[in-house]
Amino acid sequence: MGHLGSANPPAEISKKKAAARLEAAQERLLRLRLLLGGQIGERRDAETRIGPPLCVVFEGWDASGKGGAIKRLVEPLDPRHVRVAQFAAPTYDEKRHHFLQRFWSVLPGKGGMAVLDRSWYGRVLVERVEGFATDEQWKRAYQEIVEFERTLTAEGMILIKFWMHVSDEEQLKRFESRRVDPLRQWKLTDEDWRNREKRAEYEAAVEEMIDRTDQPKARWHVIAGDDKPYARLAVVEQVCHVLETKLAKRGYDLSAF
Repeated sequence: MGHLGSANPPAEISKKKAAARLEAAQERLLRLRLLLGGQIGERRDAETRIGPPLCVVFEGWDASGKGGAIKRLVEPLDPRHVRVAQFAAPTYDEKRHHFLQRFWSVLPGKGGMAVLDRSWYGRVLVERVEGFATDEQWKRAYQEIVEFERTLTAEGMILIKFWMHVSDEEQLKRFESRRVDPLRQWKLTDEDWRNREKRAEYEAAVEEMIDRTDQPKARWHVIAGDDKPYARLAVVEQVCHVLETKLAKRGYDLSAF
């Protein structure tokens, strides 16, 4: 069974329980974010200790719920304390540079947080499947990405990567729902429908991507997204869990949080 095959839907959870768990996780995240940013916590030489940078990367199927998950993730945070960046196809000028160049400017510094709606993984996903990168380019990119992420985490960054997974049937339901909703039609493009026709090719690309870029300090977390309320709370809870684990290893006292 591959990585995507293991993304089984969770045991059914009521909307009330899901909402309660989400609210609790958001409060935990808020406290952790304030700790990372130096707004609360240990003081050194009359200044509050600033934590490591945090970068959360989202990839996933079209209509997999990335936007909804990101919204819940940043909802409790002061907008001054988090940056959300979205990446589409590179521009003409961006194509003149190495494919990783356009991502550097949005990466967080110490005490900062960034959330990326799609990322450098486009090189081994859409650029691979659609032929926008040569075979030599996308095959080389796995090692380039691993080294890039190793550089970031060696400098202290906490990097959390999500693949938002939905079944083929659920994706079609969401496409049809968007198609008839005037306020959400803009989310559905001809390209989305074309991508559905290549789902098998994309699945193979995703499986290889996870196999080759899942590293001890840059793990992939596959989220079962057919149940939206569960997927959203699962993302926030996972971010909290990773943060607490990483910070505890770095000597932070989290007993007050």
